[in-house]
Amino acid sequence: MKRFLIIQTAFLGDAVLVTSIVEKLHTFYPDAEIDLVVRMGNEGLFGAMTTGADRTDIPRPHAHPFLRHVFVWNKRRNKNKNLFALIGALCKTEYDHIINCQRFFSTGLMTVLARGKEKIGYGKNPLSFLFTRSVKHEIPSGHSKESGNDVHEVDRLNALIEHLTDASRPLPRLYPDQDAQDDAERILYQFTEGKGRYVCIAPASVWSTKQWPETKWVELIKALPAELHVFLVGAPSDRALCMRIVRAAGRGKDISEDLTLMSSAVLMQGAAMNYVNDSAPLHIASAMNAPVTVVFCSTVPSFGFGPLRANGRVVETTENLDCRPCGLHGHKECPKGHFRCALGIEVQAVHS
Repeated sequence: MKRFLIIQTAFLGDAVLVTSIVEKLHTFYPDAEIDLVVRMGNEGLFGAMTTGADRTDIPRPHAHPFLRHVFVWNKRRNKNKNLFALIGALCKTEYDHIINCQRFFSTGLMTVLARGKEKIGYGKNPLSFLFTRSVKHEIPSGHSKESGNDVHEVDRLNALIEHLTDASRPLPRLYPDQDAQDDAERILYQFTEGKGRYVCIAPASVWSTKQWPETKWVELIKALPAELHVFLVGAPSDRALCMRIVRAAGRGKDISEDLTLMSSAVLMQGAAMNYVNDSAPLHIASAMNAPVTVVFCSTVPSFGFGPLRANGRVVETTENLDCRPCGLHGHKECPKGHFRCALGIEVQAVHS
């Protein structure tokens, strides 16, 4: 029986996408024990609950059917102390394969110091020279229409395990538990009495230039058919934005503080459409096979973070801007000051 350790302590969307290789490893090694490391805040994707404010040396109980342990690294407080506590916990198991899905020193240190027969990671990791196997990780510049545009991040993840599986593209998947199902149903019956179609809108993004402007979301809601119920979803920190949009649009319900990550995923799965930015809700929609329309502003689909299912749709400016994309992750504000990559996207194009 093989034992795998997967390390992905980046943002929420990255944690969703890494489930693609959890799925694939389980398909090829159904009896394997698979452990996962995520950053604190992302454990809810796996039905896991954090125990204690700083504890990283214990696995969390979880609901994911293919995972043995979910380890949570608290990077917000006592980051280095927690890192070494986590490494100590990982060293209690000898893994056949340690798979590092990031390109940063801290996860490289986890990979090197944990006990594993094969240590796999990207060549861009500063400690990759100590790995057993290093793999190229290349993201196109986005300025060219040439080769590489059809390479998704899940393909880059698959490159880490291709020698253990095959070259076929893996797809992410989430497993909401019964509590998540019940919470989503509660919201639906509370605000729709369980009747009628609805849409979900996730208007926020960590990066401002990846976020379609607030006024555009208001216009979109006003343009939607009157019979559609509208839910605004997101993290609790998105509440102020969601409430402003609801007030300005004169309709819709902000539920950013009412549902867990997995409950929101269930709600998105049943929606007639989910409208999102280039952000984590896009990948949640892909993992739930939910219909999604994604608005790309300063970033571009060719980076490899677009929809993964046939029911996914991309909307972006038709204007040829020499400043777009202005970076892989976006910025706090438009470097040029005009934000035409977002303001130039018409509501009708998103609504169609």
